[in-house]
Amino acid sequence: MQMNLPFNEGKPVEIRKNSIVNKIGSNDRAFHDWYRFVLSFPPHLVQEYIQKFGLKSEHTLLDPFCGTGTTIVEAKLNGIKSIGIEANPIAYLASSAKVDWNIDSDNLITHARIVSESALRELKNQSTALRTLPLEAFELLLKDSISPLPLHKSLVLLEQLNRLKNDQFYRHELVALAKSLVSSSNLSFGPEVGVDRKKKLDAPVIESWLNTVSKIANDIRSTKMADAPAVVYLADSRQFDRILQPDSIDAVFTSPPYPNEKDYTRTTRLESVVLGFINNKSDLKNLKSKLLRSNTRNVYKNDDDDAWISENTKIQAIAEAIENRRIELGKTSGFERLYGRVTRLYFGGMARHLAELRQFLKPGAYLGYVVGDQASYLQVMIRTGELLADIAQSLGYELVSIDLFRTRLATATKRQVREEVVVLRWPGDGH
Repeated sequence: MQMNLPFNEGKPVEIRKNSIVNKIGSNDRAFHDWYRFVLSFPPHLVQEYIQKFGLKSEHTLLDPFCGTGTTIVEAKLNGIKSIGIEANPIAYLASSAKVDWNIDSDNLITHARIVSESALRELKNQSTALRTLPLEAFELLLKDSISPLPLHKSLVLLEQLNRLKNDQFYRHELVALAKSLVSSSNLSFGPEVGVDRKKKLDAPVIESWLNTVSKIANDIRSTKMADAPAVVYLADSRQFDRILQPDSIDAVFTSPPYPNEKDYTRTTRLESVVLGFINNKSDLKNLKSKLLRSNTRNVYKNDDDDAWISENTKIQAIAEAIENRRIELGKTSGFERLYGRVTRLYFGGMARHLAELRQFLKPGAYLGYVVGDQASYLQVMIRTGELLADIAQSLGYELVSIDLFRTRLATATKRQVREEVVVLRWPGDGH
């Protein structure tokens, strides 16, 4: 695929915010508010690279770390075929629902009202004991993450959703329930998920859920004019052979996890447990094993992705600097001892991902990876974009540019660090 790109070869370029206007209109940005557990990048960034990559209706855009669907929704709104891959089941639920517009909006609202009325009748039944989770599931939650009464209301609503289940609407209604769970909880979100001191003893769970369903219905009603094929797979982003066809992808735009101590399964733990995606510690371990190793809480004894970067001297030097810093500071906890290893595993996992992806890219395909510098591990700076570019080039990719997306204040060091888009090109023949 031949594209004309306004890039400087291999040199940093600063991105101009909101530099293009969406074809469909600003009202469609509401799609990104259905449910979102991590804000990795805004819709305008996807729009910008759709334009820069020269993508048209005949092209296919892949997001292998699609989260709750920003990239694939933008592709769909712009009439471009897209594929998403996501290993976290709650994020997969959200992204797959966001690109399913083949439902009747009025019927969705009608069904949701029937479910809500049934749930409200059940809640008014004075003989109804407070619902709660099985002990094994409840112990997976952050302590006090939701008060007993909002949890009870959420479980009653889920019970009625399952009793009156309509397959056409079920995913959209579950996404709305996930959002109402978070808004009814005691959780707070910053650099990491936490629990507010002031607890919500009660919350309008049913009303919140019904309002979100109505919003979803209105969004779908307003965007059918912009439909394009989109599909999402629940899978590991390091394994593509059962999902993609060889030489089928024209472009990639994505934001993988960053190498830090953010445990993304904690961010979505409440919804994942209440909706039944995680029921016990075994389920949680199975989920974590399918994720890129970006934090010490999902590192396991038999992990071997680090073999992919065993000869990369820059990454080895950073891992060694982290370990030396740990020893210097006298840090001895189990997690701290893993800081150097998780750094190697993270970049090894990204190398494995890029290596596996090659056979599925068309010659000349462009790729954009939104990544950020990190200093989470004992304040040793990790220039993620530069290292990812080095890995990609060692695997036969061409580095087009490293574009500054934005800067942010690092929590650990109080320094401004870069978030960047690493732009690559797959040359194809001979590699």
